[in-house]
Amino acid sequence: WAVTFPRVYKRRRGYFHYSFIVLCFRKQFENTAYLCDIAMDIRPNHTLYLNNINDKIKKEELKRSLFALFSQFGQIMDIVALKTMKMRGQAFVVFKELGSATNALRQLQGFPFYSKPLRVQYAKTDSDLIAKMKGTYGDKEKKKEKKKAKAQEQAAAAAAAAAAAAAGKKATQETSKTTPSSTDKESDDNPPNTILFLNNLPEETNEMMLSMLFNQFPGFKEVRLIPGRHDIAFVEFDSEAQSGVARDALQGFRITPAHAMKITYAKK
Repeated sequence: WAVTFPRVYKRRRGYFHYSFIVLCFRKQFENTAYLCDIAMDIRPNHTLYLNNINDKIKKEELKRSLFALFSQFGQIMDIVALKTMKMRGQAFVVFKELGSATNALRQLQGFPFYSKPLRVQYAKTDSDLIAKMKGTYGDKEKKKEKKKAKAQEQAAAAAAAAAAAAAGKKATQETSKTTPSSTDKESDDNPPNTILFLNNLPEETNEMMLSMLFNQFPGFKEVRLIPGRHDIAFVEFDSEAQSGVARDALQGFRITPAHAMKITYAKK
Protein backbone atom coordinates (compact mmCIF):
# COMPACT_ATOMS: atom_id res chain seq x y z
CA TRP A 1 0.00 0.00 0.00
CA ALA A 2 2.87 2.38 0.87
CA VAL A 3 4.62 1.47 -2.36
CA THR A 4 1.52 1.79 -4.55
CA PHE A 5 0.40 5.14 -3.09
CA PRO A 6 3.55 6.81 -1.74
CA ARG A 7 2.26 10.41 -1.96
CA VAL A 8 -1.09 9.62 -0.33
CA TYR A 9 0.59 7.65 2.41
CA LYS A 10 3.04 10.43 3.14
CA ARG A 11 0.31 13.03 3.08
CA ARG A 12 -1.86 11.00 5.46
CA ARG A 13 1.06 10.23 7.73
CA GLY A 14 1.85 13.95 7.90
CA TYR A 15 -1.77 14.76 8.68
CA PHE A 16 -1.88 12.19 11.48
CA HIS A 17 1.41 13.48 12.84
CA TYR A 18 0.13 17.07 12.81
CA SER A 19 -3.13 16.06 14.52
CA PHE A 20 -1.18 14.20 17.20
CA ILE A 21 0.96 17.28 17.93
CA VAL A 22 -2.11 19.55 18.20
CA LEU A 23 -3.86 17.06 20.47
CA CYS A 24 -0.82 16.78 22.76
CA PHE A 25 -0.43 20.56 22.88
CA ARG A 26 -4.09 20.99 23.76
CA LYS A 27 -3.87 18.36 26.49
CA GLN A 28 -0.74 19.99 27.92
CA PHE A 29 -2.47 23.39 27.91
CA GLU A 30 -5.54 22.00 29.72
CA ASN A 31 -3.38 20.28 32.35
CA THR A 32 -1.38 23.45 32.93
CA ALA A 33 -4.54 25.55 33.29
CA TYR A 34 -5.97 23.01 35.72
CA LEU A 35 -2.79 23.02 37.83
CA CYS A 36 -2.77 26.81 37.87
CA ASP A 37 -6.34 26.81 39.19
CA ILE A 38 -5.32 24.44 41.97
CA ALA A 39 -2.30 26.58 42.85
CA MET A 40 -4.40 29.75 42.95
CA ASP A 41 -6.84 28.24 45.44
CA ILE A 42 -4.13 28.51 48.13
CA ARG A 43 -3.28 31.89 49.66
CA PRO A 44 -0.32 33.55 47.86
CA ASN A 45 2.96 32.85 49.60
CA HIS A 46 6.65 33.72 49.20
CA THR A 47 7.34 29.98 49.28
CA LEU A 48 6.49 27.69 46.38
CA TYR A 49 5.87 23.99 46.81
CA LEU A 50 7.05 21.79 43.92
CA ASN A 51 6.26 18.15 43.27
CA ASN A 52 6.35 15.54 40.51
CA ILE A 53 10.14 15.98 40.43
CA ASN A 54 12.30 13.16 39.09
CA ASP A 55 13.46 11.49 42.33
CA LYS A 56 16.57 10.00 40.71
CA ILE A 57 18.31 13.39 40.66
CA LYS A 58 20.94 13.89 43.34
CA LYS A 59 20.16 16.49 46.01
CA GLU A 60 22.90 18.99 45.16
CA GLU A 61 22.26 18.77 41.43
CA LEU A 62 18.55 19.27 42.04
CA LYS A 63 19.12 22.40 44.13
CA ARG A 64 21.48 23.87 41.53
CA SER A 65 19.02 23.17 38.72
CA LEU A 66 16.10 24.66 40.65
CA PHE A 67 18.12 27.76 41.46
CA ALA A 68 19.07 28.21 37.81
CA LEU A 69 15.45 27.77 36.72
CA PHE A 70 13.70 29.93 39.34
CA SER A 71 16.28 32.69 39.91
CA GLN A 72 15.26 34.35 36.64
CA PHE A 73 12.05 35.46 38.36
CA GLY A 74 13.61 37.14 41.41
CA GLN A 75 15.89 36.80 44.41
CA ILE A 76 15.81 33.34 45.98
CA MET A 77 16.36 33.15 49.74
CA ASP A 78 16.39 29.38 50.15
CA ILE A 79 15.75 26.06 48.41
CA VAL A 80 14.75 23.03 50.46
CA ALA A 81 15.08 19.61 48.83
CA LEU A 82 15.19 16.55 51.06
CA LYS A 83 15.80 12.98 49.91
CA THR A 84 13.77 11.29 52.64
CA MET A 85 11.02 8.83 51.72
CA LYS A 86 8.35 11.33 52.74
CA MET A 87 9.84 14.19 50.68
CA ARG A 88 10.92 12.31 47.56
CA GLY A 89 10.03 14.15 44.36
CA GLN A 90 9.27 17.37 46.24
CA ALA A 91 11.00 20.68 47.02
CA PHE A 92 10.39 24.21 48.29
CA VAL A 93 11.66 27.44 46.73
CA VAL A 94 11.58 30.59 48.90
CA PHE A 95 11.48 33.99 47.16
CA LYS A 96 12.17 37.33 48.83
CA GLU A 97 9.32 39.01 46.94
CA LEU A 98 5.78 37.68 46.71
CA GLY A 99 5.42 38.93 43.13
CA SER A 100 8.44 36.87 42.08
CA ALA A 101 6.88 33.72 43.53
CA THR A 102 3.58 34.41 41.72
CA ASN A 103 5.31 35.04 38.40
CA ALA A 104 7.39 31.86 38.73
CA LEU A 105 4.28 29.83 39.56
CA ARG A 106 2.48 31.02 36.43
CA GLN A 107 5.42 30.71 34.07
CA LEU A 108 6.78 27.35 35.22
CA GLN A 109 3.56 25.42 35.78
CA GLY A 110 3.94 22.19 33.82
CA PHE A 111 7.50 23.04 32.75
CA PRO A 112 9.32 19.86 31.56
CA PHE A 113 11.91 19.46 34.31
CA TYR A 114 14.12 16.38 33.91
CA SER A 115 11.52 14.80 31.59
CA LYS A 116 8.60 15.33 33.98
CA PRO A 117 6.06 18.21 34.03
CA LEU A 118 6.74 20.36 37.10
CA ARG A 119 3.80 20.95 39.43
CA VAL A 120 3.96 24.26 41.25
CA GLN A 121 1.73 25.75 43.94
CA TYR A 122 1.97 28.12 46.89
CA ALA A 123 3.15 26.56 50.13
CA LYS A 124 0.45 26.43 52.80
CA THR A 125 2.62 28.14 55.46
CA ASP A 126 5.46 30.66 55.51
CA SER A 127 9.04 29.40 55.69
CA ASP A 128 11.08 30.27 58.80
CA LEU A 129 13.05 32.87 56.83
CA ILE A 130 9.90 34.68 55.69
CA ALA A 131 8.32 34.40 59.14
CA LYS A 132 11.40 36.07 60.67
CA MET A 133 11.31 38.76 58.00
CA LYS A 134 7.61 39.42 58.73
CA GLY A 135 8.14 39.28 62.48
CA THR A 136 5.73 36.34 62.91
CA TYR A 137 8.38 33.73 63.69
CA GLY A 138 7.63 33.95 67.44
CA ASP A 139 3.97 33.09 66.82
CA LYS A 140 5.04 30.14 64.69
CA GLU A 141 7.31 28.85 67.46
CA LYS A 142 4.51 29.20 70.01
CA LYS A 143 2.23 27.10 67.81
CA LYS A 144 4.94 24.44 67.52
CA GLU A 145 5.45 24.40 71.31
CA LYS A 146 1.70 24.21 71.91
CA LYS A 147 1.39 21.32 69.46
CA LYS A 148 4.33 19.53 71.08
CA ALA A 149 2.88 20.02 74.58
CA LYS A 150 -0.48 18.64 73.43
CA ALA A 151 1.22 15.59 71.92
CA GLN A 152 3.12 14.98 75.16
CA GLU A 153 -0.09 15.35 77.15
CA GLN A 154 -1.88 12.82 74.96
CA ALA A 155 1.06 10.42 75.22
CA ALA A 156 1.05 10.70 79.01
CA ALA A 157 -2.71 10.11 79.11
CA ALA A 158 -2.37 7.07 76.84
CA ALA A 159 0.41 5.68 79.04
CA ALA A 160 -1.72 6.23 82.13
CA ALA A 161 -4.66 4.45 80.49
CA ALA A 162 -2.46 1.50 79.54
CA ALA A 163 -1.10 1.29 83.06
CA ALA A 164 -4.64 1.51 84.42
CA ALA A 165 -5.73 -1.38 82.22
CA ALA A 166 -2.89 -3.50 83.60
CA ALA A 167 -3.73 -2.43 87.14
CA GLY A 168 -7.41 -3.22 86.56
CA LYS A 169 -6.58 -6.71 85.35
CA LYS A 170 -4.37 -7.30 88.37
CA ALA A 171 -7.01 -5.95 90.74
CA THR A 172 -9.65 -8.22 89.22
CA GLN A 173 -7.41 -11.23 89.73
CA GLU A 174 -6.76 -10.30 93.34
CA THR A 175 -10.39 -9.49 94.19
CA SER A 176 -11.24 -13.14 94.79
CA LYS A 177 -8.29 -13.43 97.19
CA THR A 178 -9.29 -10.42 99.29
CA THR A 179 -10.39 -11.27 102.84
CA PRO A 180 -13.51 -9.71 104.37
CA SER A 181 -11.41 -7.78 106.90
CA SER A 182 -9.30 -6.12 104.22
CA THR A 183 -12.43 -5.24 102.24
CA ASP A 184 -13.96 -3.59 105.29
CA LYS A 185 -10.75 -1.66 105.83
CA GLU A 186 -10.78 -0.26 102.27
CA SER A 187 -14.49 0.67 102.32
CA ASP A 188 -15.67 4.14 103.33
CA ASP A 189 -18.59 5.43 105.32
CA ASN A 190 -20.45 6.69 102.24
CA PRO A 191 -22.94 4.26 100.68
CA PRO A 192 -22.28 3.06 97.11
CA ASN A 193 -23.50 5.39 94.39
CA THR A 194 -22.75 6.36 90.80
CA ILE A 195 -20.18 9.06 91.61
CA LEU A 196 -16.60 8.38 92.72
CA PHE A 197 -14.47 10.83 94.68
CA LEU A 198 -10.75 10.82 93.82
CA ASN A 199 -8.05 12.37 95.98
CA ASN A 200 -4.27 12.44 96.34
CA LEU A 201 -3.93 13.29 92.64
CA PRO A 202 -0.63 14.79 91.35
CA GLU A 203 -0.43 18.40 90.19
CA GLU A 204 -0.13 17.48 86.50
CA THR A 205 -3.47 15.63 86.49
CA ASN A 206 -5.95 16.91 83.89
CA GLU A 207 -9.39 15.99 82.58
CA MET A 208 -8.07 14.17 79.51
CA MET A 209 -5.78 11.97 81.60
CA LEU A 210 -8.54 10.91 83.99
CA SER A 211 -11.02 10.41 81.14
CA MET A 212 -8.67 8.01 79.36
CA LEU A 213 -8.06 6.25 82.68
CA PHE A 214 -11.74 5.64 83.50
CA ASN A 215 -13.16 5.44 79.97
CA GLN A 216 -12.08 1.80 79.71
CA PHE A 217 -14.79 0.84 82.23
CA PRO A 218 -18.41 0.36 81.07
CA GLY A 219 -20.88 3.08 82.03
CA PHE A 220 -18.35 5.92 82.24
CA LYS A 221 -20.06 9.31 81.85
CA GLU A 222 -17.73 12.18 82.75
CA VAL A 223 -14.89 13.60 84.85
CA ARG A 224 -15.37 16.77 86.88
CA LEU A 225 -12.39 18.74 88.18
CA ILE A 226 -12.56 21.26 91.01
CA PRO A 227 -11.24 24.75 90.11
CA GLY A 228 -8.24 25.63 92.24
CA ARG A 229 -7.80 22.05 93.50
CA HIS A 230 -5.53 19.80 91.46
CA ASP A 231 -5.55 16.96 94.00
CA ILE A 232 -9.23 15.97 93.87
CA ALA A 233 -11.82 15.12 91.20
CA PHE A 234 -15.17 13.39 90.66
CA VAL A 235 -15.96 10.61 88.16
CA GLU A 236 -19.55 9.66 87.32
CA PHE A 237 -20.89 6.33 85.99
CA ASP A 238 -24.32 5.16 84.85
CA SER A 239 -24.84 2.74 87.73
CA GLU A 240 -23.54 1.90 91.21
CA ALA A 241 -22.29 -1.48 90.03
CA GLN A 242 -20.24 0.11 87.24
CA SER A 243 -18.69 2.73 89.53
CA GLY A 244 -17.86 -0.05 92.01
CA VAL A 245 -15.95 -2.02 89.35
CA ALA A 246 -13.87 1.04 88.43
CA ARG A 247 -13.29 1.85 92.10
CA ASP A 248 -11.99 -1.62 92.91
CA ALA A 249 -9.82 -1.78 89.76
CA LEU A 250 -8.11 1.60 90.16
CA GLN A 251 -7.88 1.83 93.94
CA GLY A 252 -4.29 2.80 94.79
CA PHE A 253 -3.33 3.30 91.16
CA ARG A 254 -0.22 5.48 90.90
CA ILE A 255 -0.42 8.20 88.25
CA THR A 256 3.07 9.13 89.40
CA PRO A 257 5.35 7.09 91.70
CA ALA A 258 4.67 9.48 94.60
CA HIS A 259 0.87 9.65 94.29
CA ALA A 260 -1.30 6.60 94.95
CA MET A 261 -4.85 7.53 93.99
CA LYS A 262 -7.47 7.03 96.69
CA ILE A 263 -11.03 6.39 95.46
CA THR A 264 -14.17 6.54 97.60
CA TYR A 265 -17.86 6.98 96.93
CA ALA A 266 -18.88 10.63 96.84
CA LYS A 267 -21.12 12.03 99.56
CA LYS A 268 -24.77 12.45 98.60
